Amino acid sequence: QKKISDILEKSAPKPGVPEDLQNLLSQHFAENRSVIEIEELKLSDSCFLPANDLTHSFSSYLKEICPKWAKLRKNHKEKKSVVMLVICSSALRSLELIKSMTAFKGDCRVLKLFAKHIKIKEQMSMLEKGVFHIGVGTPGRVKALMEQDALCLNSTKYMILDWNWRDQKLRRMMDIPEIKKETIDLLEMNIIKLCREGSVKLGLF
Repeated sequence: QKKISDILEKSAPKPGVPEDLQNLLSQHFAENRSVIEIEELKLSDSCFLPANDLTHSFSSYLKEICPKWAKLRKNHKEKKSVVMLVICSSALRSLELIKSMTAFKGDCRVLKLFAKHIKIKEQMSMLEKGVFHIGVGTPGRVKALMEQDALCLNSTKYMILDWNWRDQKLRRMMDIPEIKKETIDLLEMNIIKLCREGSVKLGLF
C-alpha cells in the first residue's frame, strides 16, 4: 500500500483552485444532506479571490488580492472583528505566516488565533478591548471564539485558507482529517452564507 507521502513526492504540487474546495464541500455534505441543503452550501466562482499559482510569497499574494488594503485598514474601527482571517493547520504555521506577511501588513495589528500557549480567555479579552486588522490561526480556535461571540465576522472581507502548504509529512491542511473537519465546520457556521451574500471573499493560498 502506498503512503500518501509517497504519492505526493512523485506528483508535482498543483496549486489549489476554487473547484477543489467546492468538490471537497460537496463530498463532505453528500452523505448526510439533502440535495436542497447541498445547494445552499454551494459556492460560485464569484465567491473566490484569485488563487495562488505557487509563484507568490504570502505578502505578494495578499497585495494582489487586496490592493485597497491601506484604505480598508484605516476604516476598520470595530472590536471583536478582523478585516482578514487567515486559517492554517497549526500554531507553528500561523507564526510563519505572520512573519511572512510583514511587507504586506505594514503597521496593522495582527492577532494570533490558535490554542498553543494562548488561553482562549486572553484572546477574548484582546478582541473585546482592541481593534485588530488580521487574525491568523487554526480553524478549531477560530470556531471556538465565534461560538462564544468573541469573534464576529461583521467587518471581515477576506478569508484566506493556507491551502497549498505541506507539513513535514507532506500533508496539506485538508489532508489532515481533524483540520479538514474543523475548517468545513467553520465555513458552515456562517462563512459560506457570507460568501454567498458577497460580503466575504475566499482565497486559497
